[in-house]
Amino acid sequence: MDRDACAAWLRLVLTPGVGNDTARRLLAAFGLPSAIWSQSPSAWATVTNAKIARAMQSVPPSLDTAVDRLMAWLSHDGHHLVTLADSHYPASLLQTADPPPMLYVKGRLETLAHPRQLAIVGSRNPTPQGESNALQFARCLAEADVCVVSGLALGIDGAAHTGALDGGGTTIAVVGTGLDTVYPKRHEGLARRIAEHGAIVSEYPLGTPPLAAHFPQRNRIIAGLSQGTLVVEAAVRSGSLITARLAAEQGREVFAIPGSIHAPQARGCHALIRQGAKLVESAQDILEDLRLAEPASATHPVPDSGEDSLLDAMGFDPVGLDALQARTGIDTPTLQARLLELELEGRIDRLPGGLLQRSGQA
Repeated sequence: MDRDACAAWLRLVLTPGVGNDTARRLLAAFGLPSAIWSQSPSAWATVTNAKIARAMQSVPPSLDTAVDRLMAWLSHDGHHLVTLADSHYPASLLQTADPPPMLYVKGRLETLAHPRQLAIVGSRNPTPQGESNALQFARCLAEADVCVVSGLALGIDGAAHTGALDGGGTTIAVVGTGLDTVYPKRHEGLARRIAEHGAIVSEYPLGTPPLAAHFPQRNRIIAGLSQGTLVVEAAVRSGSLITARLAAEQGREVFAIPGSIHAPQARGCHALIRQGAKLVESAQDILEDLRLAEPASATHPVPDSGEDSLLDAMGFDPVGLDALQARTGIDTPTLQARLLELELEGRIDRLPGGLLQRSGQA
């Protein structure tokens, strides 16, 4: 991505008042950020409101510095910026309620497209047995070609990443800081291993410190990337239960390992089980439930360029033809022909302003 394109995307996310939802609506209405910034304030106001449209007229003071930092960071091997208009954007995230407009990725970009992903989360202060469970479950899942997703935190997260790597597999760490920062510091070595064999992902701009509010927010990405979420140990009030709730809301499976009735770290898992999470005693339980025991090619064929993959690229929010073409790379005549087929089949609707949306999502 060239400097002008990076600047247009960064201006979108750095403008005060333009959150994820507003950014997606602007992208759906006008296409790529370069097209957004060529519109008039009155056009912006039809999609947002007068206050945000006024804020959009001013270039954020930090923009030039942020662009310089981003371009320098992107010059290093293994550093990537993935936007909603990028074909590398994870299809599983497009299907969630709040996909971030931009993802910073450090490591192997292809890891985001791994067809079998499972989140493992839990306490930052686990029991020795809980830490061992996370390590062993992750190792077994990795040996079955499942990519383990977690949050790089101390305790269960770190054990899950380590187990996946020790099992010869791959893992994704979703963090709550900019990718020029490793938090916690003691995981710097682990972060290097993850970037070498998997990927570290953040929605936060470079230079973002570890703010407490960011960690619950990043949990939706952990859940959104994954076919299911395993909670190993968790207190009744914990970020792990937030991840489990988000997974359930997104229609993903939730698994929990039971523990001692006397252990505070087990009470969150027991609460999840009472609420309908699936009790598991081995990694095989998860593999069988998600039908991951079969080879990846049998259960998750590589997406082709047909209509189903086009629906994945659309996601569930209204989208313009330009943005959809940017996401898929499909030439205009072919794209229009496929969209017509989907419309005739009743699988998509055409909305005012030339927008497209999956049927039944309005």
